[in-house]
Amino acid sequence: WERFTEDMTLRNFAPKTRVAYMSRAKRFAEYYGRSPREMGEAEVRAYLLHLIDCKLSASTLSVGLGALRFLYAVTLGRPGEIAKIPVPKRPRLLPEILSLDEAALILSRVRSVKHRATLMLAYGAGLRISEIRHLKIADIDSKRMLIAVRGGKGYKDRLVMLSPRLLEVLRAYYKFARPKGPYLFPGRDGERPLSSNAIRSALAQVLTECGLKKHLTPHSLRHGFATHLLEAGNDIRVIQRLLGHASIQSTAHYARVTPMYVATIESPLELVEKRGAQTSK
Repeated sequence: WERFTEDMTLRNFAPKTRVAYMSRAKRFAEYYGRSPREMGEAEVRAYLLHLIDCKLSASTLSVGLGALRFLYAVTLGRPGEIAKIPVPKRPRLLPEILSLDEAALILSRVRSVKHRATLMLAYGAGLRISEIRHLKIADIDSKRMLIAVRGGKGYKDRLVMLSPRLLEVLRAYYKFARPKGPYLFPGRDGERPLSSNAIRSALAQVLTECGLKKHLTPHSLRHGFATHLLEAGNDIRVIQRLLGHASIQSTAHYARVTPMYVATIESPLELVEKRGAQTSK
């Protein structure tokens, strides 16, 4: 297991990925009560079928297979053991769509100065929750009206816009909290960043107070950022850069779920009706 950990570290996997892969690989070994070195394709295939029988989600299956692929292909040097095992198909479910009115209501009801700033960063700059947590004071460039997002998903840096309203909220928070240390949103000990659960809990509380029944998370605010930019007519490739997506296909997913975009498309039934009206004249 030490070699497995070292290999994941050398591949520069994110900490959460390393933890998830280690957990899934150990469960595989515990299921059979044997070392992975003593097993191969037959055991991996049977184990994945067992997970499917347990009604686990497609994402959980994907993580499990990813862990075993890395274990056998890299750490054990036996890629042939998993080469013929198909990758589980993950359903592309439509996310909950946040309207402009709902976004305005949510952000206006956040009582905590700190959490108002964090949730506004998710919606106003399209930041992931991990990116918000790890923002540093030096990343806010008020002169150029930019936010530097460092070490985002895939360890990629990018720049996003800093709106005047967001800058106003961040300044109010900074004046109130006077955070010490490098992080803009430090946790209770002041040394580590604010926890993800603290941000999620703040949003959940606001949703309860507002009476909104939609299943929304901080990531839903990031979805709203992209959706509303698309609805405003902004170029999808610009939005791709702002979101930090490696592929335009990831960004294009937002175009398929934008209600206003879908509502503007004319049904062929209308074309048929128009053609029929012209023919009857």
